[in-house]
Amino acid sequence: MKQTLIGRTQDELKDIAKELGMPQFTGGQIAQWLYVKHVRTFDEMTNISKNNREKLAEHCDIGCKEPVDCQKSADGTIKYLFPTENGKTVETVFIPDGERATLCVSCQVGCKMNCLFCQTGKQGFEGQLSAGDILNQIYSLPERDRLTNIVFMGQGEPMDNLDNVLKATTILTADYAYAWSPRRITVSTVGMRNKLERFLKESDCHVAISLHTPIPEQRAQLMPAEKGMGIRETVELLSRYFPNRKRKQQQQDENTSHQRRLTFEYTVFEGTNDTPTHLKEIVRLLRPLDCRVNLIRFHQIPDVPLKGANDKRMQEICDYLNKSGINTTVRASRGQDIYAACGLLNTKHKEAAESNANV
Repeated sequence: MKQTLIGRTQDELKDIAKELGMPQFTGGQIAQWLYVKHVRTFDEMTNISKNNREKLAEHCDIGCKEPVDCQKSADGTIKYLFPTENGKTVETVFIPDGERATLCVSCQVGCKMNCLFCQTGKQGFEGQLSAGDILNQIYSLPERDRLTNIVFMGQGEPMDNLDNVLKATTILTADYAYAWSPRRITVSTVGMRNKLERFLKESDCHVAISLHTPIPEQRAQLMPAEKGMGIRETVELLSRYFPNRKRKQQQQDENTSHQRRLTFEYTVFEGTNDTPTHLKEIVRLLRPLDCRVNLIRFHQIPDVPLKGANDKRMQEICDYLNKSGINTTVRASRGQDIYAACGLLNTKHKEAAESNANV
């Protein structure tokens, strides 16, 4: 079986080169051809001898997989369907916004977390993505060279596939590869005991926590992961990495590009988590932290008895939290017409359709 090269670190590529009887420095050359030049064939690696290129072609596969489907939204958002190493597919969303261009990547096929309001959770869990699968969403993206930011907010829970997420972000930020600042990458999570702390220790990327209600009992109903690591325990852990600062110092930090940022994601459900009690609890819960809140519009999914708040209520909540000292914004909803907006990603029906078509 051939070894896939995308998703390998430079040290791993050097080991592969050595195994194939090549000088170790060839592994560094391969890393450059992969992550800087984004080649599609071994013949393009022109500073490697023809004999060694033939060896690589015999024993290895570059691992780039072009998207098999593409949908374009009226607002410019593009959703791609990428094949994975395990024969499944995942959705990836490209979001252009002026000079900023964000890619929302997936890290699992489906998800184990089963949040009530998320379409991906309804799919169930169908497999982990390798570091190569994760990076291929960038490597084979037609708009790759326009990217300014990456968010791990697509299908799956990043902390539930932590080794591969860390490996992918390591390659994205490595000098020999993409050389991105970790401040251009945000990793989202519901919070998982041991995994979240490990991520905070081993990565400098921004962190986004799925909050959605500050009341633990209600959060357990909306997000079963609350039972594994409660939001209060999560905040206690985060307070050691993102302690609240005086306003003046906080403003200085916000203007410092190397400052790692903590964000809480809050999908607003009318009459469910938007009451005065909820808002007061959000302020109380987050007061110990240097953080911000993103308010997210809920996009209706089948058989879920929740309703999104209107724009007026979203702005009222935003104003209240800002006046209470919590830096808050309302996230723009993008790609809803192609089911690319937050909480709508799901590939189960696509795979079923493809299977039926092949019968």
